[in-house]
Amino acid sequence: MGIALARLEYVTHTFFNVYLSEDGVLTEERQHRAPIDKLPQIFWSDGLGWAEANVWALTRAAEGIKLDTVKRNMKYLLTYANYLEGAGLDWRDFPLFKEEQAIRKYRGELVRRRDGKSIAPKTARNSMASAIQFYRYADKQGLVNTTGPMWDDTVVQIQRCDIAGFKRSISRNRSELSIPCRSVIGQTLEDGLLPLTKGNLATLLSYVKKHESQVLLHMLTAGAFSGARIGTVTTMTVDCLDTDAEHGEVSGLYMIPVGPGTGIATKFDVTGRIPFPEAVLDDLRYYASSTERLLREAKAEKKHKRLLFLNKNGKPYTVDAVNRLVWDMRQRAVKHGLKFCQRLRFHQTRATYGTWLMRFLLDNGAGSDAIRIVRDAMLHQSETTTMRYVKFLEMNKFGEIFAEEFNSTFTGMKRDWNAVEV
Repeated sequence: MGIALARLEYVTHTFFNVYLSEDGVLTEERQHRAPIDKLPQIFWSDGLGWAEANVWALTRAAEGIKLDTVKRNMKYLLTYANYLEGAGLDWRDFPLFKEEQAIRKYRGELVRRRDGKSIAPKTARNSMASAIQFYRYADKQGLVNTTGPMWDDTVVQIQRCDIAGFKRSISRNRSELSIPCRSVIGQTLEDGLLPLTKGNLATLLSYVKKHESQVLLHMLTAGAFSGARIGTVTTMTVDCLDTDAEHGEVSGLYMIPVGPGTGIATKFDVTGRIPFPEAVLDDLRYYASSTERLLREAKAEKKHKRLLFLNKNGKPYTVDAVNRLVWDMRQRAVKHGLKFCQRLRFHQTRATYGTWLMRFLLDNGAGSDAIRIVRDAMLHQSETTTMRYVKFLEMNKFGEIFAEEFNSTFTGMKRDWNAVEV
């Protein structure tokens, strides 16, 4: 029998006002505001809810924090809940000796897991950051059993540049318990990821086409040949494929509007247009009218029927669901001999696209315009992120890894993945 663990569940929260009527009866009255659907809540292994953490989630969601952010924080906090139960510790207890404090023991465990490579450095950092965020809230509400500070904070100044080049400073409190995200040796791209090589991408897509679901193949293709994030890909609609907005300068390239007002999600709600090669759009259109997708559409709720990607039950794919699909697929792919898939993540398709696009532009004399074009195509908020692609290519200019003619992709690359031996 497995060890019982804390779990994360999603509930619908409806807002009520509670008051005493004139005759002394406790009365509930529903508020005129939309319920919060899929609000994350943590439950201990005995079935009781972690009340303080759950109220924290509710408070943040009610105050307008994006629900995806609340869900992500609660998933990281679930790791802490499981640690507390396994170690028999109370999160509210802050004994005199710091080394006995639960939060410090948890930090040590995260560092050990990171150093032992059982979790990624980013996971360790984010898990600790979410716990610290929760404790700040709990301390402000008087829920923590301590008369002194839980830890020492330092104020740091973060310098930011906007796209016009103006600098501004942001003051942040940094806890002594924060776990730094150790950078990988060498230049990496967004989220510390590396792009796939031409050969590896072809091998991956060939393997997925032959051995995995078609929906995963099309999602990976959309990511690799447009640079779209998971959250954007999963919210693409059938209607967005019928765009007639051809790129003004590149034949065979079409621009799909994304962001607020389009129904297609973007990080930070950025509004923009993402370039899609005509060949990729043709494949997605074919999938949109396929028997497999139409059967899924028939099961979907009315509000979801126009989504391009639906699961077998007619439900929308979440970011977590796609990450799980990729995780499961990569285990099978590695057993099939695709060793480069050991740490594969969907987001690497974005890193691959950005590298190819930047390489193509620089090789074809775009010069300083390359930064602007890549920034706009990938919806970067800051050119600092875009510059990482330039630096990456500079550090790898003597290698053959990225000697890929991106022009063939932009003008409608005809893929023959079946020709790849898998």
